[in-house]
Amino acid sequence: MTTTVGLWMTREAHTQLQNELADLRSRPNIEDFSDYDDHSVANYTARQVRIRQIQHLLTNTVVGEDLPDDGIAEPGMVLTVRYNDTGETETFLLGVRVVEDADIDVYSMQSPLGCAIAGARPGEQRTYSIPSGANLPVTLLKAVPYGMHATKSPRRQSVPPRRTSDSERPVSTQNG
Repeated sequence: MTTTVGLWMTREAHTQLQNELADLRSRPNIEDFSDYDDHSVANYTARQVRIRQIQHLLTNTVVGEDLPDDGIAEPGMVLTVRYNDTGETETFLLGVRVVEDADIDVYSMQSPLGCAIAGARPGEQRTYSIPSGANLPVTLLKAVPYGMHATKSPRRQSVPPRRTSDSERPVSTQNG
């Protein structure tokens, strides 16, 4: 049995947060200005709140460590789910939504879908609530560690064979 990690993020997201924190800390403090207004105070306060949020995330997050490939939906796993009412599938990372990651969408454990699907095994159906109050059934199809997903090269789409004219067709060397 695996232990579920509360917060998980990619190395890229972690690095981006560290850079943002360094940038926020490098800005002058409000005390450094001789003349400041309400707007300056509000910006300073918002910056301090963001600094605390980032510090919390950096302190309480597991970064990029792959979990065992046991197929269980938990933070750090790339999940493929089927929405039972439409039959559509979606693949996403269950982790900390910190920054936009162009590679894959990220759903947090606190999201309705993340909370509902956590702990599921392939083939298991769960139900989650959307803001309208409706309950939607979803089935976990696959869960793989992020590192395994990230190392896979994009699949090439199969291309139908090109029609050729008779003059372009290869000549058969087989008899018969």
